[in-house]
Amino acid sequence: MHVVIMGCGRVGSTLARGLTERGHSVAVIDQNPEAFRRLDRDFEGQMITGVGFDRTVLTEAGISRADAFAAVSSGDNSNIIAARVARETFGVTNVVARIYDSGRAAVYERLGIPTVATVRWAAGRLMRLLDPGPDSEVWRDSTSAVAMIELNLHQDWTGQPLERLEKATGVRTAYLIRFGLGVLPTPSTVIQDGDQVFALVTDDLATPVRRTAAEAPEGAQ
Repeated sequence: MHVVIMGCGRVGSTLARGLTERGHSVAVIDQNPEAFRRLDRDFEGQMITGVGFDRTVLTEAGISRADAFAAVSSGDNSNIIAARVARETFGVTNVVARIYDSGRAAVYERLGIPTVATVRWAAGRLMRLLDPGPDSEVWRDSTSAVAMIELNLHQDWTGQPLERLEKATGVRTAYLIRFGLGVLPTPSTVIQDGDQVFALVTDDLATPVRRTAAEAPEGAQ
């Protein structure tokens, strides 16, 4: 596939190298020609100096045949403008933008433009490494809105249908680890002794979900 990248900073140059190593054609746009020094000398993609949301520059980068567009410059406004031009003007369906302001990221996600909220994601990741806590999450999505946590189950959940736990907590189970192996749950899955259960939650649900899982099921003997 052909990918156009706006921004040749550390993220953009790393992305460009990774995509070319996978055999994709890549065009990188940056206003500063010195930025292209971050690319390998044998980089086979296009290096175009210009503004990433300028239609002439995008056309030179092959946006009309692009399968994907990534806006990863250092400016939120530039990234969003470029992402919208790529999608709305040139019809690129796979468009992603890096956004530092998590509030803006949420808005553009609702507009259908996937974003990576860099600051919030990085801060959250650092916090989990520095102070994981007893119920540390094991994964968080790039927008920092959804997390995966391991549930500390009350012993009385053993033998109960997993569906009952999901109904009680109001969230979905992502997977189980049983006898050391990952298992995808099915409608007939029953919780066994020693199961590790991982659920997908938003921040507002994490605490009540953990609390419910740690309590005996309602009506359990």
